[in-house]
Amino acid sequence: MAELNQSSGRSRGKTRAKRMPLRVDLTAMVDLAFLLITFFMLTTSLVKPRVMPVVMPSDGKPGPVSDKQTITFCLGKNNHALWYMGMADHPLSQPQLVGYGKDMRKVILDNAKLVQASMGKNLIVLVKPAEHSVYENLVNTLDELNYTNVPTYAIAAISPKDIDLLKQKGIY
Repeated sequence: MAELNQSSGRSRGKTRAKRMPLRVDLTAMVDLAFLLITFFMLTTSLVKPRVMPVVMPSDGKPGPVSDKQTITFCLGKNNHALWYMGMADHPLSQPQLVGYGKDMRKVILDNAKLVQASMGKNLIVLVKPAEHSVYENLVNTLDELNYTNVPTYAIAAISPKDIDLLKQKGIY
């Protein structure tokens, strides 16, 4: 059967292996921590709100403004706006519907070129939000004015004549 090794009577005792202290390499953890810190610092700096400067008119009598250099945007519902050249009482162009973004930008740029060529002055934009318009549309309109470098614009109260025009187009 199996053979047993018998000792010769001397017991040497067991030799124990030297225990080395356990050492965990944390280099990967430190790298990950720095990556996360960098990521969160970057995202918080990108998310900071940006503000457009608002210049209020000076106190005093306002100067005359030509109808020929004024364009009016009436903001309606369903992400549509109505625009016309001139004032609401006697528009110089037929009121037309326009969407936000590229369509509105094209209208602003085209009319700014016409005003600059005919009068040598900058375009003045009146923005009139209606009751049923969305705040996002007002912000989008102001963004378009900023993109197209329109120096003079105002947010005005909508008039009953403008409300009638919006109702005729079905966006009030």
